[in-house]
Amino acid sequence: MSRESKPEHAPPLVTVGIACYNAQDTIARAVASALTQTWPRLEVLVVDDCSNDRSREIVERLAADDPRVRVVGHAENRGPGAARQTTLDHARGEYVAFFDDDDESGPERVATQYRCLSEGEARFGTRLVACYASGERVYPNGYRMRIDAIGSSGRAPAGGEVVDYLLFNRREPGVFYGGGTPACALMASIDAFRAAGGFDPDFRRSEDADFAVRFAFAGGHVVGCPEWLYLQHATEAPDKSAARNFDAEMRLLEKHRAYLEEHDRYAFARNWFTVRYHHFNHDHGRMALALLRGWFGHPVLVTRQLLTTVPARFFHERRSSRDGR
Repeated sequence: MSRESKPEHAPPLVTVGIACYNAQDTIARAVASALTQTWPRLEVLVVDDCSNDRSREIVERLAADDPRVRVVGHAENRGPGAARQTTLDHARGEYVAFFDDDDESGPERVATQYRCLSEGEARFGTRLVACYASGERVYPNGYRMRIDAIGSSGRAPAGGEVVDYLLFNRREPGVFYGGGTPACALMASIDAFRAAGGFDPDFRRSEDADFAVRFAFAGGHVVGCPEWLYLQHATEAPDKSAARNFDAEMRLLEKHRAYLEEHDRYAFARNWFTVRYHHFNHDHGRMALALLRGWFGHPVLVTRQLLTTVPARFFHERRSSRDGR
């Protein structure tokens, strides 16, 4: 798809991409938050991933009312990785910002991220810059959790620091990893997305982590906006299950197995994701066995992982539970 031409000195066209699947209760709100952006040149591209509810009907009605909205549909459900890649394939903008179908963004999000991106591109001397927004997640019980963008405070991770963090949670002292690399907070130039090969359509979860790993391998830089720019609504759905997440995490490790084995972290990473899966699946017996296996293989790494992640996870799960206790 060719890029839209622009008058000299005009701001670049930005594509807001929204991957949509069975979001009839939230998609209108997500599109509205995109249309109310203060950025002057904008298109909203909704990729309907073969929804079987009224999502497509709602979006097509919105598109009929506002020419900035376009709809592309999949003939079969293919998952978030494929939907995000379809966004890149059909985007007319010079930059692409991803919004989720059940989230809402503040009106200054695109303008703020563009400014952050431009500063990063000038500082690093390249278009290979990805910008992540800070935001907030709200849970059904009303608990709100702040999500500070990766690199929004202190030094941002670069290169192997990004890869190691995403594949086996290695954290370097003095580096700010924040809320990681979620696609729902991501904005970059179309050139940057293409340089990393876009999104892998085979991923139904963890497609954003896979993209960020390949982006780091391609020499990309990460910047983060400290401003709170989006509100994420924590929802439950079959495609967000612990089993789906675990399958995607194993796919991620297999895809980047050569790198993990080169750094002697493949077995450790598989075991740690297994521990997490049994925890989220409330299978405490198997979780304990996996922890023991991991500890005998990598005692220092597993101990460090437990000390750095368990306390925060415990308090987070307590606050986000339905009764808040």
